[in-house]
Amino acid sequence: MAASTSPASSTSPESPGLPRSAASPASSGPPGTSPSSTSSESPGSAASPASGVALPDRPRVTQLRLAAFAGHRRSVLRLGPLTLLAGPSGSGKTSALRAYDALARLGGGAELGAVFPDPGACVPERARPDAQLRRGFRIGCTADGAEGPVHLDVAVQAEPELRIVGERLSADGVVLLETALRDPSRRAVQAAWHTAGSAPVTRAPLPDDRLGTPLLPLRVAGKTEGQRRVLAAAEQMVVALRSAFACDPRPGRMREPVPTGSGRLLGGCDNLADVLWRTRAECGRRHAQFVAAVRAGCAGPVADVLAEPDVGGVVRALVDRGDGTRTGLARLGYGELRYLALALVLFTGPGVLEIDPAGEVPAALQTLTVLADGFDRGLDVDQRAELLRLAARMCDRGHIRFVGAVADASWAAEAVGAAGAAGADGGPGGVTVVHLEP
Repeated sequence: MAASTSPASSTSPESPGLPRSAASPASSGPPGTSPSSTSSESPGSAASPASGVALPDRPRVTQLRLAAFAGHRRSVLRLGPLTLLAGPSGSGKTSALRAYDALARLGGGAELGAVFPDPGACVPERARPDAQLRRGFRIGCTADGAEGPVHLDVAVQAEPELRIVGERLSADGVVLLETALRDPSRRAVQAAWHTAGSAPVTRAPLPDDRLGTPLLPLRVAGKTEGQRRVLAAAEQMVVALRSAFACDPRPGRMREPVPTGSGRLLGGCDNLADVLWRTRAECGRRHAQFVAAVRAGCAGPVADVLAEPDVGGVVRALVDRGDGTRTGLARLGYGELRYLALALVLFTGPGVLEIDPAGEVPAALQTLTVLADGFDRGLDVDQRAELLRLAARMCDRGHIRFVGAVADASWAAEAVGAAGAAGADGGPGGVTVVHLEP
């Protein structure tokens, strides 16, 4: 599987945005984020991914738009099944993953303050406040699936108080939902959604501390063709966003025994021993594949990876060397622990990871997206190559998508081999590389 090196721009003159009244990226936007009030945009480029046919009935995020977010300005990042965000420190890799994770949590119905505990850090550094001292940021994405490409753009006011001031959901050039802050004294936005009945749109207030798109099933009756189209587009966007797992393993915390709990893996993989205690007994075949992957990336013989109870009601993880020796995780190196944790993430699923998938949608129609910050941090050459090959195999199956941040991706093509020819849509078997610069 080869990573194409033909460059394609990852920025556009203007990101698709909200209507002018709803603080669109093409117009006024959230206070303080006009083009003249920010630093130069973060340039980027995306390599054409390898060929393959995406599964049309599985909603998936294929584009991330950072119109004005942290160090990004009008950045459009194309996402394939397996995507690497490459660039030096300060190029915006972490902030891009943070924006994706924020959209995922908002799509799941999370409250705005819980998603952005430090909203000021999301505002472009040189964004100047307006006369009312307001500043904000804008993010968005595209979800592809049975309804075709569906676009979501969100404008957020960060100062002086956090609130959503504009949202737009559209498909095929039709605005299906748009919201705008009409009265700053009220904690609500005015929403209008497509009806295509006796009245072209329906208007009603929505809260300004949550995304409107996941609330549509509670507001739209679905009696007209237009309403059903709105519901289908909203469902596709929500399903595409919700099953996202942001992880950045912290080896220092993985070395210690942990109490038994839910058996669901945390983003820092702190409770890896508790998860192994659960998963080793649940699926022997998948655990055997996991052990084989660990064997390929860790020093010394590996016959098994397991957890055992310890004094005080805790469990600790061990590597069985096959000769009677069991090595505790405290003895493993930093890179070995990160490799082991990321391999476990790729072999598990929504039932094991600490995420909230769409329970009303069959698992066969959902795709888990893993967001791995510092994907290559602490890994040696063989470990990062083996882990990328593992990610490629999992993405080939269609139920996992992967977005990882790396300092340099020049090694990726050689790591995954030459199994695919250049294609246009980031299908299975390819690596999409998005190059970011400070």
